[in-house]
Amino acid sequence: MLRRAGLRSFSTQAQAKKTVVNSWDEFSPLKHIILGVPHNGSIPAVCPASNCKIPHDSDMRGIHGRRPQHSIDRALELREKFAEKLRSHGIRVDAPTAQDYTKRQASPMWDVDNGFGCAVPRDTLMTIGNEILFSTMSFRSRWWEYLSYRDLVLQYWKEDPNMKWEEAPKPRLYDDSYKPNYLDEHDLADEAVRLEKVQNRDFVTKDWHEPLFDAADCLRLGKDLFVQNGFTTNQAGINWIQRHFPDHRVHALDFPGDQYPIHIDCTLVPLKAGLLMSNPNRPVRPEHKKIFEDNGWQIVDAPKPAWDSPPPLCYSSVWLSMNTLVLDEKHIVCEASELPLQESLKQLGFEPVPVDWRDCYAFGGSFHCWTADVYREGGCNDYFPNQENRVPIATYKE
Repeated sequence: MLRRAGLRSFSTQAQAKKTVVNSWDEFSPLKHIILGVPHNGSIPAVCPASNCKIPHDSDMRGIHGRRPQHSIDRALELREKFAEKLRSHGIRVDAPTAQDYTKRQASPMWDVDNGFGCAVPRDTLMTIGNEILFSTMSFRSRWWEYLSYRDLVLQYWKEDPNMKWEEAPKPRLYDDSYKPNYLDEHDLADEAVRLEKVQNRDFVTKDWHEPLFDAADCLRLGKDLFVQNGFTTNQAGINWIQRHFPDHRVHALDFPGDQYPIHIDCTLVPLKAGLLMSNPNRPVRPEHKKIFEDNGWQIVDAPKPAWDSPPPLCYSSVWLSMNTLVLDEKHIVCEASELPLQESLKQLGFEPVPVDWRDCYAFGGSFHCWTADVYREGGCNDYFPNQENRVPIATYKE
């Protein structure tokens, strides 16, 4: 089991103001956020879910364990500068309690050599209104990761009498939760094979063995939640989310061009009410696009990333360029080297906030991944009143 690592805790900063939990979307003015930390960040041990995520030619393939100390130190340096930038915009910044992710992770059903980290809280925590929900997770190396956030969430629960603290049922992650031999070494290296599987909605996670979802697969747009079906979220997970949030309308999305479909925030990114940025290599299916068109939403293509390859020991794609953080109606944080994106944002009427972050990518993502909302101004708006072309989510049938 994970234990506290005795490392510095950033969440011990005195808070003069009591916590209020409230966040309904991805773009209303941000006032309070959780920002991950890189302590003990590790390359995850392989499990059935993670094996097909790591590209066949990645320098991460075949290795696992604690990341090099120099990369941890560099990520911590950048993290602190980013935290100060957020505070300069009037945003309260909290941090999780780091554990020792280098140790063996186990349950009664399985074990792996080591864990992952707590750099990317967006994967684990989903804030819907006054509720913070812990997701199930589908990588065995990340099963215990939720413990890193328990201290903070307990603090919020004590301070905000209206806050709801919920945890989705932890999955057993048996071998039966995944499709055996989903990709062999030959298929892993064959782009056409991978794309055909994704086109046919054939993912490594079985759809109805047990609910599985990562919070980073969900776009929060007021009364509507758009959830990606892929390697980390199955149809049972999407159905569970709909049952858990019965007052919301939940929509299942998938993207045929994504060879490694894990998390939606490098594929379809809301910039403000009525405007989305889409990955041109992973277009929205026509039947899914209708609800956006019917409600006056504009979808623009993201520009080509500035880099042709990810940094060392990083299994995320170059489209982390899209993984931005909206601070308010004008300001959007983006990677300092992504000049094409910054120019596109300016043309759309935004003021980019460039921040050095590329050396943090390997820990699990960019600005959206590294953060989880606690408070954004505003309430639960209905941005999609016209539901005529809504695609219903799947329901279980024997």
